[in-house]
Amino acid sequence: MYDFIVIGGGQAGLSMGYQLKKLNRSFLILDKESEVGASWLNRWDSLQLFTPTEFNHLDGLAFPAPKGHYPDKYEVAHYFKSYVDYFDLPIQLNTFVEKVDKNKDVFAVFTEEDILFAKNIVVATGPFHIPYTPSFAKNLSSDIFQIHSNYYQNPNQLQKGNTLVVGGGDSGFQILEEISATTANDVYFSGPNHVPRLPQEILGKTLWWWFTKTRYLSINKHSWLGKRISYSKQPIIGTPVKQILKRKNVKPVGKTLHCDNDNIITHQSKLKSIKNIIWATGYRPNFNWIKGLELDKEQYPIHYRGVSNMKGLYFLGLPWLYTRGSATLGGIKKDARYLAEHINRIKTDNHQLESKKI
Repeated sequence: MYDFIVIGGGQAGLSMGYQLKKLNRSFLILDKESEVGASWLNRWDSLQLFTPTEFNHLDGLAFPAPKGHYPDKYEVAHYFKSYVDYFDLPIQLNTFVEKVDKNKDVFAVFTEEDILFAKNIVVATGPFHIPYTPSFAKNLSSDIFQIHSNYYQNPNQLQKGNTLVVGGGDSGFQILEEISATTANDVYFSGPNHVPRLPQEILGKTLWWWFTKTRYLSINKHSWLGKRISYSKQPIIGTPVKQILKRKNVKPVGKTLHCDNDNIITHQSKLKSIKNIIWATGYRPNFNWIKGLELDKEQYPIHYRGVSNMKGLYFLGLPWLYTRGSATLGGIKKDARYLAEHINRIKTDNHQLESKKI
């Protein structure tokens, strides 16, 4: 039996592995993918981080790129592999966790092949669980190629003809920019025309430099300001939204309302010539596989800084786990350090209690 099983081998899982190794605890990291870094490699080919190198360091090992460089997904995946090798982190790949159940003080982790046991669990599966598409998408003709942004790689996946991109977040605008720049066909955009946007650099300094200096990334979600920021519309970072929407082949059509066969109804148009739809419509959380877990109204675990209401169950890598920086590559280490301190404090308190009994 392990002291800890960490579920998820991305930045959160590796950060927790680093801390557990420092604490000299027995642990195993489980990941459903076939290689370290696959959660990044599976995303679209042109993906780059919003954060430059100096804000992407995990604890103990610097990101291997020059200051000011914006890494692509391949560089991130390579960094994760190097991190596992450098610290010799125990990770078991190709392992999908189907269920976690607690009996007395022991957690049983049910996988497709085995049942593993641990005294504690750290869930580090990230925020992207179930790709969401509206229910009416199933009404579309089979002649229309549909794909969620989670599975989008590049424009070569698309059929010849017009494309509809649905979704006004970072992914939607980045994919819209790429597709409209590589085709002469019309690319319809279903989403808001006016969205808050921040450039990647201001007055010669990176956006994340300003975030650090103003302590924006350190605002915790329980403060008055943190509550306002966490529930507000997140700005688009870097992507030149206005310039993209002004391209001749980009046609804004407002919110998509309904689909039927080859008819797509939006706020502003009735579309019949669409050959491809990319649903950049986000994700829904899924924690139903953890038995007895308390969830909030958004279906995320109830916790304080990753410490859940179930003794021995922890979370890392959730959006706004504690601060805005919790969701960033370089910010995850603060949350991992807090959990490590909490875990070590519990061990110390238990040891002192046992000593008093003796």
